[in-house]
Amino acid sequence: MKAYKPFLVILLAVLIAPMFGTAVEPPKKPLVYQIPIKEQIEPALLYVVRRGVTEAKKEKADAIVFVMNTPGGGVKEAREIISLIGQIDVPVYTFVEKDAYSAGAIIALATKHIYMAPGGVIGAATPLVMSPFGGVEKMPDAVEEKMTSAVAAMVRAAAEQGGHDPQLGEAMVRRELGYTVGTNVFSKAGELLTLTASEAEGILSEGTVKDVTAMLEKAGLPDAEIKTLEVTPAERIARFIAAFAPILLMIGLGGIYIEIKTPGFGLPGILGTAALVLFFFGHHIAGLAGMEDVIIFIIGFTLLFIEVFVTPGFGVLGISGIALILISLLNAMTWKVPGHFWPAFNDSTLQLAIGNLVLGMTGTALVGFFAGKYLPQSKLFRSMVLQQRTDKDEGFTAAHDQSDLLGKEGVAEMNLHPAGRALFGDDRVNVITRGEFIEKGTAVRVIETSGSRIVVEKISAEV
Repeated sequence: MKAYKPFLVILLAVLIAPMFGTAVEPPKKPLVYQIPIKEQIEPALLYVVRRGVTEAKKEKADAIVFVMNTPGGGVKEAREIISLIGQIDVPVYTFVEKDAYSAGAIIALATKHIYMAPGGVIGAATPLVMSPFGGVEKMPDAVEEKMTSAVAAMVRAAAEQGGHDPQLGEAMVRRELGYTVGTNVFSKAGELLTLTASEAEGILSEGTVKDVTAMLEKAGLPDAEIKTLEVTPAERIARFIAAFAPILLMIGLGGIYIEIKTPGFGLPGILGTAALVLFFFGHHIAGLAGMEDVIIFIIGFTLLFIEVFVTPGFGVLGISGIALILISLLNAMTWKVPGHFWPAFNDSTLQLAIGNLVLGMTGTALVGFFAGKYLPQSKLFRSMVLQQRTDKDEGFTAAHDQSDLLGKEGVAEMNLHPAGRALFGDDRVNVITRGEFIEKGTAVRVIETSGSRIVVEKISAEV
């Protein structure tokens, strides 16, 4: 038995050892955050991208992928997204799902890794000015060159940031350059550079893949957990509403102005209120306006209302009300970093907000001018306003004529401070002094009558 004891001890140690050992956790999968850049690139989409990057940083993502299918959009928004990409400290990929034109191509150039789906296209980033009535507006040669030069410099900087050929980027902007690599001509002089997925391989794209999963496998992240930023239906609606901010401001402020100038509460007030609700709703859902902007607007409007209808003249209340209204509208159109109260004021974000506010206020002024000039003559306005004269010549009187009381003496039936009642014989009459206090029982004399307004003064002798 002694001979087997060492073997039994060893066997027991082998069986018991795992019970006291440290459990080894399986390796954590890398997290990849997928952010869509789809449809038009405009301020509300810019917020969605910011929100996605902020969430990715918060969750410590190992990489970020922009899934792109866009016809382009605003140069200012593209510049903001490029700047945002430069602040990301993890690998950033662009997957061109279908189209990456104009501003989309510029954003893609700012990322170090570009992959494309079969049939994808990237390029054609020359600046265009769209007409308000649709189509492209022709620019003067000097203006066109100025804009093209600025965008070309922006594209070169984006390409340098992403580690791509700056001349390739500039060829997407300037058609006169063309682009050639060795004996391969990708665009002739006079043609803007636009690349298909197969053409982009090797000179811009790192590969053609069917989807993001295949892209990550090729990029060395085959087992990554993919988390997609979801764009909510409310954000989609908000993107549409935010694009019409000046029109909503014009209808909202103009409708309220007309409502103030007309009796009762009718269609202008309803339309104005609805437009302002849509304005704040759209910018709130898009991440631009917060409830504090709505509260500031209501406070400002209340102060302005008090100044116009309650207090005489126009002073501190009115000026403060107008200032608060303008601040709330401007703040509602300026983007905020998610989770922060104050807006991120800078030149690019303020310029659009100020431009929209100026357009809206100009429209409001025009609405007020034409309403004041033509509304009183309209059938609708005349149907809401009493047209019959009610003056003395037509047999109307504002109040009972009490001029016969002038000079009469009586006694204050109660303390007058300054209004109250006085007895003139057997008649009780509501009277008022010129501001002085008169005690009950003091003799008074009527010194002025104007309709129902009877003014009295104190007689030195008591009755």
